[in-house]
Amino acid sequence: MKKRESISHIMTKTVVTVNQNDDLRNVISKLKTHSIRHIPVVNGKEVVGIISRTDINRLTFGALFDGQEGVDEAILDMLTIPQIMTSKPRTLPSDATIKDLAATFAKEEFHALPVVDNGELKGIVTTTDVIKYFLEQYD
Repeated sequence: MKKRESISHIMTKTVVTVNQNDDLRNVISKLKTHSIRHIPVVNGKEVVGIISRTDINRLTFGALFDGQEGVDEAILDMLTIPQIMTSKPRTLPSDATIKDLAATFAKEEFHALPVVDNGELKGIVTTTDVIKYFLEQYD
């Protein structure tokens, strides 16, 4: 195992994002279409937040109560991305080590972190990426 390997080797480089002014339905659509669990929220190239599938699930009630599907639509109409997202998320530079990333995930209970170099989004890295990396070490 390479002790100083950077997260640039395991991060997703083509990142699905939403703009802070987009509609929440756009977030839901992208989560489903791309089978992902986290979406960085951007203003231009700057990461201003992150939204997870869990954040969206906390808002929706339709699946819990019969005949309440309209409630979800009303909630999506009332709320905006900035109201739901985690603002100013923790980020890491692409040269951070996988070991440091794993320690951050273990300590701070994050499941995904945007990778940012010089104020620009370069990727996203998740707990799944770290687990896959460690599993590869055993092959």
